[in-house]
Order: sequence, then structure tokens, then C-alpha cells
Amino acid sequence: MTEDEARAWIAAQFDVSRETWAALEKYIALLFDEMTRQNLIAESTRDHVWSRHIVDSAQLLVHAGEASGKGDWIDLGSGAGLPGVVVAILSGWRVVMVESRRKRIDFLNHVIDALDLHASVFGGRVEMLRDIAPGAVISARAFAPLPRLFSTSAHLSTGETLWLLPKGKNWQNELETAQQTWQGAFHVERSITDPDSAIIVARSVKKRGRS
Repeated sequence: MTEDEARAWIAAQFDVSRETWAALEKYIALLFDEMTRQNLIAESTRDHVWSRHIVDSAQLLVHAGEASGKGDWIDLGSGAGLPGVVVAILSGWRVVMVESRRKRIDFLNHVIDALDLHASVFGGRVEMLRDIAPGAVISARAFAPLPRLFSTSAHLSTGETLWLLPKGKNWQNELETAQQTWQGAFHVERSITDPDSAIIVARSVKKRGRS
């Protein structure tokens, strides 16, 4: 996917106003500026930011229509704001971004303020996030292997929570390992930005043997 194709895909999938395009462009500018101070995305992906990061994040919204539970969109290990910031820009979801690294917390808060997003940041480890309603959607991009992801964040979910979990080329091994100790309704969607990657979509995730 070229950068022009990535922008065209965004335009075709979403009702992108002039203000929304401006917010996406400003977010990318803020991201590149912050890259002079901390490593937020791989330098090798800078020239492909729309395809490798913006569309790669935005494609989760295509599957979020399956969400039936009430609550916010919780994004684990938000880092540079991918996908959390992109989701907040392109949709009506209120996004809670979870991040434990101080400099990245500060960056995310700066982006939220600069773009006036309907979002917030929890600064701390996922395990410490307790005083919050369960998420309608939980996403995590490059956060942790599935077994550890579920074990640290299952308390943020209910049986109706929709999990949207982008994974790289080892997605099948991760899923098979997770299913040894976790059960639920799982299916896999192919990533539109990388033929070797996938999005694991899950609901009713719970520890095996737990009623």
C-alpha cells in the first residue's frame, strides 16, 4: 500500500471532514517532532507513516462495529498513540489510552490537548488500572504476547467486550498458545497493510475452567 493508496483508503472508509484531515496531519507533525526527543516509531517507517501506522490503526475501526457492550475504547500500551489517537480522531469513541512510560504519557497528553480529543491517558501499568468501567473495546498494538495480554487486562473486560488485537507474522502461534489457558470466541481478520499480519478479534475471553 502506497501513501496515496493509504489516504484514499481512509477517505473511502470514513466520513473525513476537512477538520479531521487537519487533525491527522497535525498528529503526524507532532509525532515527527517528538521523534527528535524519543523513539516513538521505527525511523524506517517515517516515509510510510500513513500506510504503516495510520491505516494500520484505522483498520481496527472497521471491525469495531461488532462491539455490543457499553463503555469506552481502552487502548493498552498506547506508546505513540497507535491506535488510540487515530481511533479518537476518526470516530466518536471515547478512548482511554494506557501507558506506563513517563515521556510517552506526556506526549499523549500533549496530543490530546493540541487536538482537543475525546480521550484520556492512564499513566501506569495495565494491572494497576482498576477504577474504571469495563471497556466496550480493548485494543493493543505491539503490547504483549496474547497470554500475558489477557492475564494482565482481563479485569478490564466483560463477556461483551470486543478485543481487537493486531499481531505480526507469529499471530497463529500466539493464538494457539493463548488458547491453551484462555477460551472465548476468536476469529482472525487479515491485515490490509501487511499480508503476513492479522487482527485477532475476540469476545467472551476468560480463563479456562472459570465459569
